[in-house]
Amino acid sequence: MSTTAHRPSREQSRWEAQRSFDELGRPLRDLTFCVVDLETTGGSAQAGSMITEIGAVKVRGGEVLGEFQTLVNPHTEIPAFIAVLTGITNSMVHDAPSIDSALPAFLDFASGCVLVAHNAPFDVGFLQHFAREQGRPWPRFEVLDTAKLARRVITRDDAPNCKLSSLAKVFGSTTTPNHRALSDARATVDVLHGLMERLGGLGVQTLEELQTFSARVSPAQRRKRHLAEGLPHAPGVYLFRDDRSRVLYVGTSRDLRTRVRTYFTASETRTRMGEMVGLATSVTGIECATPLEAEVRELRLIAEHKPRYNRRSRFPEKVHFLKLTRETWPRLSLVRTVLDDDADYLGPFSSKKTAEKCLAALHETFPVRQCSGRLPRTPSRSACVLAEMGRCLSPCDGSTDETTYAAVVRQLRDTLLRSPHEVVEAINQRMAALADRERFEEAGVHRDRLATFVRAAARTQRLSALTRCPEIVAARREDSGRWAVHVVRHGRLAAAGVIPPGADAHQYVRELTASAETVTDAPGPVPAATAEESEKVLRWLESPGVRLVDVEGDWICPLGGAARHLAVYDAVNESRLSLVPFDERRLPSPVHRPAR
Repeated sequence: MSTTAHRPSREQSRWEAQRSFDELGRPLRDLTFCVVDLETTGGSAQAGSMITEIGAVKVRGGEVLGEFQTLVNPHTEIPAFIAVLTGITNSMVHDAPSIDSALPAFLDFASGCVLVAHNAPFDVGFLQHFAREQGRPWPRFEVLDTAKLARRVITRDDAPNCKLSSLAKVFGSTTTPNHRALSDARATVDVLHGLMERLGGLGVQTLEELQTFSARVSPAQRRKRHLAEGLPHAPGVYLFRDDRSRVLYVGTSRDLRTRVRTYFTASETRTRMGEMVGLATSVTGIECATPLEAEVRELRLIAEHKPRYNRRSRFPEKVHFLKLTRETWPRLSLVRTVLDDDADYLGPFSSKKTAEKCLAALHETFPVRQCSGRLPRTPSRSACVLAEMGRCLSPCDGSTDETTYAAVVRQLRDTLLRSPHEVVEAINQRMAALADRERFEEAGVHRDRLATFVRAAARTQRLSALTRCPEIVAARREDSGRWAVHVVRHGRLAAAGVIPPGADAHQYVRELTASAETVTDAPGPVPAATAEESEKVLRWLESPGVRLVDVEGDWICPLGGAARHLAVYDAVNESRLSLVPFDERRLPSPVHRPAR
């Protein structure tokens, strides 16, 4: 087993040609790569094949930092055709270390690197297999496959195929692949640098862009990469505009320049986005103090401009609510707006269908009237079909009095605002009865209604608790070590900032609060902002590490609220999604190592 260290040469390497590009993401020249190759007794570790040699080269910035090579005793006979192919014989590996000692040595050599291999699933798969056999945790390596990358870059005019030997000729490798691990690893280094040099001319210069590069990104898209110039390396919102300054698309990122660059260079392969980039003539960046501010600004800009290439969040006004009316004979009503009428609301729902499921769950539990319009204090109508079925107390024909009806309405209001126990219990009993009679599809309909109601009630209770607070000031230490501060008023983000190094934290918070947007209260569970915005704010407030600086009002949720039932229905839904019908199951594909 041998490890060799190399000092970088003072001569300019091919890599140096890329130093003029803007630094985006994790620049390739700053990363250390460990290019590895294995020789084995066969094509599948699971089938019993063993490693006979490990070779690796560590490189950074185009310079070789070190090499690793060791034969490995497979403790089994090397097949004759493998010995002929690789030149590794049984006598050569007789005194070699076993994989039990060779693997830890290699992992130590490769520590902290990006793993690179030609046909990486084969080489990395073998290494992971023996790490599992040894009970050794596999390091969280990022992996780059030069064979996969070459298939996206090399054309038939360049090479007849993407075998290592063919690519080594294309890129003028100084080492000829010969089915020995170290030689093949050295050749793979030259192929890696050749691919990087070729892609550098297309604007690919970070690991993220290299990993996701696709030939589906057209030359026309790549020619527009200059539109990302001038954008900051900071969190914020970006807006693609056409030649008439109309907003085509709004997005957000923790690094504006890096994200926008990917639309022109590497990872963006969605057809709609390619069409959008073709129409774009400029990109506007709005720098934000924090990622949360960027997310909120994105929502507001999408709602304002309604860009045609944004699929979500374009119409936050198109929502529905369930309303428990305030009248002598209250009822549940499906409405589009929240009024200041002292009524109780559940929602918002993004679709009418979802709201109707929730409405059905409540009507199944509480026999309030379902007819529209107001009833006089002493109605004189005839009973409806629901009354004859026992699903309505039927105040319209005098079958019930105000006291009895009001008691049911109080239970309904308590279910909406505090505890969903009545609905959960009633529908669970109904599902059990249907299941006993093997009416499973009908039971499934009730299950879906109940899950919809529980999620809606939990959402309403959480959002209402937040929007009742006139002001919440909270802070969290970010990964940079600096404190992000947000001011939230009635569920709306009113201000965001990051405390500068050396600044007086208390003074900064006071000034930020004083300059925050004025937000007035309004009726309903999400009056001062869209539900989506308030939910993003709420998720941040509930995230680990957040410290409450100041709270005006009572930020509380009912102890027996709907949130305590969420885990059950979320688990059921996750289980359903994870099921694969028997006729859609996929057999594992065989492990195969193409010829080099």
